[in-house]
Amino acid sequence: METLHFEIANQSDLVTLLGMMEPFNVFEQVPWDRTATERALQTLLADRSLGVAVLLERAGAPVGYFVLSWGFDLEWNGRDAFLTELFVLPALRGIGLGSVAMRIVEGVARDHGARALHLMVRRENLVAQRLYAGHGYTSPERIFLSKVLDG
Repeated sequence: METLHFEIANQSDLVTLLGMMEPFNVFEQVPWDRTATERALQTLLADRSLGVAVLLERAGAPVGYFVLSWGFDLEWNGRDAFLTELFVLPALRGIGLGSVAMRIVEGVARDHGARALHLMVRRENLVAQRLYAGHGYTSPERIFLSKVLDG
């Protein structure tokens, strides 16, 4: 089984994270603005009450990252977490790192007091769906809706 090491990212990891965030967002077909993302990431890295960015490393080199943001919901009796991004370098996919990463994601969420973990996956991303289903994730009987709030 593959081994990954992880560390909660800080401001010194900003460039490394941004370098992986662009291909993540391109793959996910999410509009990406480096300047806006950099500002938001700096805020996240400076305030762990919002969530954490975590670098994944293999043999001392960064190979991916994930981002957890915190929420609070009475349905879960307290803090919950949202996995907003999980990325493994394309050249290293298919060798089990995603599964190892998911165990790390869940451990970090638990260590920060989360009682539930949520995520979204694109309908056409069947590989990711299999990964998440294999870790016990199911689609609730609710529809997820979003609205971008201006200002």
